[in-house]
Amino acid sequence: MLLSRRLATGLGAIVATTVVTAAVPLAGVAAPAPADAAAARDATSWLAGEFTDGTLPGPFGGQDWGLTIDGIIAMSATGGSAPTRQAATGQVAAHVRSYNSYDDWGIEGFTDGGATAKLLYVASAAGADPTDFGGYDLRAVTLSLLAGADAGHQRGRITSRTTADSGPDASNTFDQSFAVLGLARSGDLPQDTVDFLVRQQCAAGGFRLYPDTADGPSPSCDEQPGATLDVDSTAMAVQALLAAADSGAAGASDAARRGADWLVGQQHADGSFGGSGPTTGANSNSTGLAGQALAAAGRDSQAARAAHAVTQLQLTATNGGAAAGDAGAIAYHAESFTGAVSTGIADTDRDQWRRATAQALLGLAQVPLGRIGLDLPPTSPTPTPTGTATPTPTVSPTPTVAPTPTVTGTAGPSPSATGSPATPSPTVSPTGTAAPSTTPAAPALPGLPTTGAAIIGYVLVALLLIGGGVVLLVLGRRRRAQ
Repeated sequence: MLLSRRLATGLGAIVATTVVTAAVPLAGVAAPAPADAAAARDATSWLAGEFTDGTLPGPFGGQDWGLTIDGIIAMSATGGSAPTRQAATGQVAAHVRSYNSYDDWGIEGFTDGGATAKLLYVASAAGADPTDFGGYDLRAVTLSLLAGADAGHQRGRITSRTTADSGPDASNTFDQSFAVLGLARSGDLPQDTVDFLVRQQCAAGGFRLYPDTADGPSPSCDEQPGATLDVDSTAMAVQALLAAADSGAAGASDAARRGADWLVGQQHADGSFGGSGPTTGANSNSTGLAGQALAAAGRDSQAARAAHAVTQLQLTATNGGAAAGDAGAIAYHAESFTGAVSTGIADTDRDQWRRATAQALLGLAQVPLGRIGLDLPPTSPTPTPTGTATPTPTVSPTPTVAPTPTVTGTAGPSPSATGSPATPSPTVSPTGTAAPSTTPAAPALPGLPTTGAAIIGYVLVALLLIGGGVVLLVLGRRRRAQ
């Protein structure tokens, strides 16, 4: 999903082009009605149609758990496709360790902090019990992965647990934002967790994606020379801080306001946004996530402009041309849209469309991440809250892909931690759950986007790293997406 994400970049700071001084109370601001409820509904329907047996596939087939979670979040934001949402939630609950560990590869002792935090969030947003999700207490595990008082300026950071010394932790601002969101929605929110997120904000108002440099973790964004400020990371952080402010966290509201001001300054004339590094150009992923954050922050006109920009990349029966049969899908950028209209969506491009639609849809629904599953979505075709049904999928396919710990995904996302969660005894258990395949596909390289831009080239690099049957797992720096 959401939200797990992208490669780090060293391209220098993005400088805001517009100075915004308006101060709007952010905590508790209700989301405005979306610019086009029909567009959100159509995107939800298309995305739901891409699920197979409760999961979304990766670029080479098999289940992509990070993308599946992004799809659950997107559909929950609109309140649509309830049967698909419920089946997908059950599938994720039944495969927690396929997503946040390397257990499927026979490599035990590792728990990905960002992926665990994202699981905690999606369980809360989908209306499941985050303290008993597939038999795991995700809240307790997330808390165990927060850096303690002995971590100095890293105190409160979500980290990964491993039995081996793997160098610097790979968690980033997406991971930290999901930790804040998940903990705020499931109980008390530790102030240290919020403080660490705030330290990723530079004086300009934007947030950096990674808290680490080549020399190790830097205490704050302002203490990192040339820190790259990132639209997607800022949008995530703003929404997490709004949720933190609603929970009574100190300093969260002011930081969220300054982040929203910075986002406004990054909006293009046509309402779109770009990210940083390889996603610098205008794209629907960054636009959707930024638009959602602006709506959450009460920046209604800017959020509406972002939503309009997203609709310009959405296929319809009228404008779809050769891709009219995929009406509702949202292209990553203008080139993808034009190509699909001309020749349809190729099988090799379908993964990108799924990732783009899952995140861009958030800018159409305009329900804040902190409120998904709690408020009646303004785009819901029927007045049914999203978080009430217990997931009851009917099929649980054999997990044939390696875990894709995130951020996202995204993309999505180092305290000392306790032992592994107890053996699962799911309260949401799909029927026919199969044992993991003995020949899982190669894991995604840490740092790869899980939403948005096509990732096939990167995954091919990952495949080349597997030689003689030996898996080379890189537990260093990784990463959306989407």
